[in-house]
Amino acid sequence: MHNLALSMVAKGFEVTGSDDEIYEPSRTRLEKAGILPKEKGWFPEKISRDLDGIILGMHARIDNPELQKAKELDIPVFSFPEFIYEQSKDKKRVVISGSHGKTTITSMVLHVLQYHGLDFDYLVGAQIEGFDLMVKLSNAPVIIIEGDEYLTSPLDRRPKFFHYHHDILLMSGIAWDHFNVFPTFENYKEQFEILVNMTPKDGTFIYCQEDEHVAALGMKCDPNKIKLIPYKAHPYKIRDGKTFLVSKDDDLEINIFGEHNLQNLQGALYICESLRLTKEQFYEAIPKFKGAAKRQEILAKSDSAILFRDFAHAPSKLKATVNAVKNQFPDRNLIAVQELHTYSSLNKEFVDNYAHTFDMADVAVIYLNPKAVSLKKLELMDEARLQHAFKRKDLILFTEIEELKVFLESRNYNSTNLLLMSSGNYDDMDLSILKSIINEIQLK
Repeated sequence: MHNLALSMVAKGFEVTGSDDEIYEPSRTRLEKAGILPKEKGWFPEKISRDLDGIILGMHARIDNPELQKAKELDIPVFSFPEFIYEQSKDKKRVVISGSHGKTTITSMVLHVLQYHGLDFDYLVGAQIEGFDLMVKLSNAPVIIIEGDEYLTSPLDRRPKFFHYHHDILLMSGIAWDHFNVFPTFENYKEQFEILVNMTPKDGTFIYCQEDEHVAALGMKCDPNKIKLIPYKAHPYKIRDGKTFLVSKDDDLEINIFGEHNLQNLQGALYICESLRLTKEQFYEAIPKFKGAAKRQEILAKSDSAILFRDFAHAPSKLKATVNAVKNQFPDRNLIAVQELHTYSSLNKEFVDNYAHTFDMADVAVIYLNPKAVSLKKLELMDEARLQHAFKRKDLILFTEIEELKVFLESRNYNSTNLLLMSSGNYDDMDLSILKSIINEIQLK
């Protein structure tokens, strides 16, 4: 929301806002732009008939006093995705969907377009190197949108991605997520089928044929009505812990790795080609792509050890990330740590979906904060329950962050990689000692 506010200021709009809590980096960035609210809280007196519209955040309550005042005055109320569409309905709209890989694919496409100096707008779910904001709205002819399946707003319980009305749709994979919103996998899967069916005549559907559920949706489509482009992982080689694209001309070293990311890369290539870029232009730009924040992000590195941080939290993301790191560095031990943070992952009715996601890790660790469980009104699971769910009898559970920190700092990291995965932040665990340990291995 704060990125959208900053983007609209840059476009010349007058923007105000309210919230009950404003965290960093939002606070500093809003203050710098001169639009930080003077006080926290809700002030219905700020809502007047001279406003062109209200943009309603996902987490606002139905009884929010400012929302109620806007309704009384009949001021247009937009959800975040509705407003994005309103600002982009005259553009070519590319929507990137799927349970995993959305941010990485979107980031790759943005990187290639920017590298070649093209004019475009975008919406992406993470901070990307070379981009000040996560949202840009201008007069550009095309917009690249990371299409999230989560709910639109308190007033609209449909997935966000229904509102973008895509011209080009990419779908990376379907793996059950958001258990609190979609109580069955069939219900979750149905949302993606609806999205595919929204593809307009002469539109394009780019889909990962290596995902059985997405492939089944592709098979249902009429190739006489829409353009169908199935994809699988781009051919690649791994040599000495580095990944190379295999192409007609030469092997091309890239900064990302893992089967799932080579699928993501191939999907990004097809999007770029659909936007009239050539393969040559894509291959020229992609070696300089370093990834999105918290996606296989390297926090510390030496000759024989790496500390990775990754956003992986759902079962499919967790398994793909663990396997990618182990396959990239097969001769190194892998300590994989997962913070159970989301409603789905903390729910004992869902947690069995994590079976075998840690299989390729040499040491498997779970961290969960009992307070997070309590806030979500769930039952705290013990180590035995999690060992059964993950199918790892040697899985280790920590429920105190200091104990986890001591455990990690006491390990030997010679020829060992450490992978920290979470959509949370490990209760702001101080990583400085861990970084020093791993950075200094080569100096010993």
